[in-house]
Amino acid sequence: MSGVLPILVSVPHAGLRVPAEVAPRCRLTPQQIAEDGDEHAAEIYDIAAEVRHYVSTDVARAVVDLNRGEGDRRPDGVVKTHTCFNVPVWREPLRDDDVEALLARHYRPYHARLSALAGRGVRLAVDCHTMLAVGPPIGPGPGLERPHVCLGHADGMCPADWMACLEESFREQFGPRVTVNEPFRGGFITRSHAPEMPWVQLELSRAAFASNAEKRRRVVRALSAAVERIVALS
Repeated sequence: MSGVLPILVSVPHAGLRVPAEVAPRCRLTPQQIAEDGDEHAAEIYDIAAEVRHYVSTDVARAVVDLNRGEGDRRPDGVVKTHTCFNVPVWREPLRDDDVEALLARHYRPYHARLSALAGRGVRLAVDCHTMLAVGPPIGPGPGLERPHVCLGHADGMCPADWMACLEESFREQFGPRVTVNEPFRGGFITRSHAPEMPWVQLELSRAAFASNAEKRRRVVRALSAAVERIVALS
């Protein structure tokens, strides 16, 4: 399919910035911040020109995780105390008003933007991530090798026939190592915004089976083919 794809793309974990108001208290190195986020996502999902709507942030996942519920106060929750490698984030615990300020400035505007764009010239929304090639200590499947692509629909947040179109299209581009809901079923963004329109979570392995530029090309081709198949179902 040529032209702009009728897709809303969300890239919530590509950021590396620690907001200035809490930066002095952050104990993570730049490398630890990068490893806790979706490394290479900014490059792989640099597809704003190819899709109708594109939403991202420069704030690090290690500080504010946009793919968690606002009330999720676990160590790996919405405002983290520990990274996915169980490394402490802060030199001293954040106060409740610090957490509230981070949510007000960075979390709620992102979700409000997604809601505002729902259905505005788009048929499908895709929450885009990269995943470690092997499961980290905190997360599904610690120590287990992961597929090249995982598509998660959070138990029906995208129609089954649309998911079949997506799976077929990604297999054409990435080969047989494409799974559905394993190891990721779809996170908070997919689940919470699905009542507004169909959502799917896309996870690409950071394994070096292709360059980031090639992964980007394959993602665009797969999404284009999937949209064409979905439109044909109508």
